[in-house]
Amino acid sequence: MGLSREGARMATTLVSQLVKLAPELIIHSDRKRTRTIAERTARLLSIDAHADHRWRERDFGSWEGRSWNAIYRETGNAMDGMINEPARFRPGGGETTAELVERAMHGWRDLPARQNIAIIAHGGPIAAVLANRENAALKSLPDFIPKTGTITNIV
Repeated sequence: MGLSREGARMATTLVSQLVKLAPELIIHSDRKRTRTIAERTARLLSIDAHADHRWRERDFGSWEGRSWNAIYRETGNAMDGMINEPARFRPGGGETTAELVERAMHGWRDLPARQNIAIIAHGGPIAAVLANRENAALKSLPDFIPKTGTITNIV
């Protein structure tokens, strides 16, 4: 998905904030939105930006790119399965919540041993790492999703 005007504004703000944090390495999900931010920041800092698919948002299968309202009109409360049945429910035939967490945690555990790494990712993988580090139940994953366009410090 491309960047809207608001998304482009948000990306510019994030790049400025990330430059101030001066990461040694940038990892991004390999999607256009994250790649744009990662490559701009890396260029300004003269560092590398590496793509890692494990930081992609959840695979929503046939629900991908559709609004929650449209999905609700078509499926009713089916989307509640992401919370009520996190180990079994596949939104749109995509990835379970448990699979999302497992994928994101593999990405987290495989990070190089450096002091300051910026990961330009989506809300789902970030929430997965935060929830996992708190030993929170899979059902609580939505509580850990950061606000769009924000920087989350995970130590």
